Amino acid sequence: MTTHYVPNGEHIFTVISRYDDVLADIVKKAGYKAGDTLKLILPFLKAFGVTDRKMRSFSAKTLLLISNIKESLKLIQKAAYAFVVSTSYEHYIKALCQALNFPFRNVYCTKVKIDKYLISQKEQNKIRGLAAEIAKMPIIEIPKGACSIGDFPIMHQQVIKRLDEIFWKEVGKMKIGKIFKEVNPVGGREKAEAVKQISKKLNVNLSNVVYVGDSITDVEAFKTVRDGGGLTISFNGNEYAIREAEIAIMSEKALVTALITTVFCKFDKKGVIELVKNWSLQRIKELNIEEELKIRFLEAYKEKLPHVEAVTKANMERLAKKSTAFRKTVRGEAIGRLG
Repeated sequence: MTTHYVPNGEHIFTVISRYDDVLADIVKKAGYKAGDTLKLILPFLKAFGVTDRKMRSFSAKTLLLISNIKESLKLIQKAAYAFVVSTSYEHYIKALCQALNFPFRNVYCTKVKIDKYLISQKEQNKIRGLAAEIAKMPIIEIPKGACSIGDFPIMHQQVIKRLDEIFWKEVGKMKIGKIFKEVNPVGGREKAEAVKQISKKLNVNLSNVVYVGDSITDVEAFKTVRDGGGLTISFNGNEYAIREAEIAIMSEKALVTALITTVFCKFDKKGVIELVKNWSLQRIKELNIEEELKIRFLEAYKEKLPHVEAVTKANMERLAKKSTAFRKTVRGEAIGRLG
């Protein structure tokens, strides 16, 4: 959306997204969480004329779905209660639910009504100028093993400092800046809280939860589910997801998640771990699960099984590199490289 409506939007969003990673993972800024990029970008969308109608229209027209997701969700819903916990704006999620015939009541997402926020011509001009400035900034690279801003190259330290000024001193003090206080993206701890709320509503223990995620916004939910004894899966995830998940999946199709979820429901977490350790066509054929799922899975992956592997300390770095690279082939370079 930023790419479409804001000049040099792809670069601007990537710079801000990487800044988001720094604040959430390195600085651990008080009151900030992974995924807050979606509130930081809102003043820029507003300054370039984005409305709720445009957000709805753009979302509906640009939906990009992974293969087999609709039938995968239906198969998952036969075995378990399914929920979507997403950082995405509700405009996009409503379009997604309509396309997949998925109940919006089973969704947790970022709620925002951009039309209710007014912006003066002076602030609009200022924010457009800031957008042009950010468009010229280099994309921050997080050094391996970095623990503080001091571990970053000087040039990137300067970028972080300037972004601090832009968001927390300049835009934050504008009238449009109240959008930072009022919009609360569902990421980080909000995703973990959503999982707890769902678990409580259904009266099930976290040990009965399967959580599938792919980015830094899923880290807290991964930790919550894993600590509760549930199953955590990175699906085409980046390094943040691999670092916290128990199982890594790399696939261009979604049916593998339906298979793993069904095995979990029928044979518990131990059954999934045993399957993953012996991941093979023959082992899958021998599974005592619903025949329809097995037939659809084998048909979908008749050429080659998806990569499924348990994450350990020994293979974590290898899987992170492999999954990050695969993620870019599935989601595209621009989106795939985001945190």
